[in-house]
Amino acid sequence: MKKLLVTGADGFIGSHLTEELVRQGYDVRAFVLYNSFNSWGWLDHCAEDVGGQFEVFAGDIRDPNGVRTAMKDCDRVLHLAALIAIPYSYHSPDTYVDTNIKGTLNVLQAARDLDVSKIVHTSTSEVYGTAQFVPITEQHPLQGQSPYSASKIGADQIALSFYRSFGTPVSVIRPFNTYGPRQSARAVIPTIITQIANGKRQIKLGAVHPTRDFNYVADTVLGFIAMLQADASIGEVINIGSNFEISIGDTARTIAEAMGVEIEVVTDEQRLRPGKSEVERLWASNDKAYNLLGWTPKYGGLEGFRRGLAKTSEWFREPSNLAAYKADIYNL
Repeated sequence: MKKLLVTGADGFIGSHLTEELVRQGYDVRAFVLYNSFNSWGWLDHCAEDVGGQFEVFAGDIRDPNGVRTAMKDCDRVLHLAALIAIPYSYHSPDTYVDTNIKGTLNVLQAARDLDVSKIVHTSTSEVYGTAQFVPITEQHPLQGQSPYSASKIGADQIALSFYRSFGTPVSVIRPFNTYGPRQSARAVIPTIITQIANGKRQIKLGAVHPTRDFNYVADTVLGFIAMLQADASIGEVINIGSNFEISIGDTARTIAEAMGVEIEVVTDEQRLRPGKSEVERLWASNDKAYNLLGWTPKYGGLEGFRRGLAKTSEWFREPSNLAAYKADIYNL
């Protein structure tokens, strides 16, 4: 088996995916964002059983030459590198176009020229915007309700255009809201957990009425690997979701229950999205993932959500992990 390239391997999902690929026997080259500290992001803290068993390439997804160099001798690519924070996209949209759209173009051009046999491109449920019908199938209209989601729509369409124009073997995986150990505090579940773990009982949040379809990271990772392995995924867009929706308010209460505390949720105005930008409802249909990939969530439904939250809160409560988070400020 030839080498796999994982872009964004230093991030939350990418680091978990890199670990699982190594455990399954894949030869992995991990593309991490170059920095002068020689930090590999979360791969600096990877599990002991996979440490030293993958190759690291430090570069920038926005640089076509670096992407091409990283992809040499690789047979397949899992492309996760992206800017994902929605609030940051409001004031720095240029960087989202450069990273998410042009970065994806760099991956596709290099993969086409190097005759890569499979590219799994990462989308997001945010491209659907507020649900017009539920559960959301892959035929749901796309709505750019933030510069971030618009950039991901553009990246998805660039990826699919290469499949249609050149026969490039592209699959588009569309995960709904992934959570778990290592997630950034800009996301709602770590925001709640870290405030509680630091002793807060008045929890600052934005809007609490929107619903989300949360996926535990282990399920999302297995979805990526199923996409990688399934020839039937080429040219397809496939949702990876739990087929279960829960409001942000109920999520906070479920986390508090898992952590054995009582909380009061208070609205922090700076955490509110502009009205027309807020995605009010997300609830995934995962029928296509089951039919084409044989994938089903192991942490689905309320019971599975509670199990995933228990594992997540346990990780965040570890003092060495909690110390890496600034729970007392709003993280963009």
